[in-house]
Amino acid sequence: MNNDILHDEQKQRFILEIEGKKAQLDYRLANPSEQEKGGTIDFVHTYVPEELRGRGHAERLVRHGLKWAQEQEYTIHASCWYVAKFLRQHSAKVGQ
Repeated sequence: MNNDILHDEQKQRFILEIEGKKAQLDYRLANPSEQEKGGTIDFVHTYVPEELRGRGHAERLVRHGLKWAQEQEYTIHASCWYVAKFLRQHSAKVGQ
């Protein structure tokens, strides 16, 4: 089982493969050509296969994605309800 989170920058998503299935966190940059630090990122969708839910995989993906976005100095937005809820509940702990 490989629990490393992969970053597919071309598809703008983070992927976590578990038991042969893929969980993912999709994002969109405000301007696709905006690759320098200080842009805007919108986390738009989190998906975990039903049989893998309730094990903390979505939280792990979100923490990883948010940490990466902070390192890039992006302004963070969350269209995804899960990411928005996570930000409200864990705003002080995001970088951990």
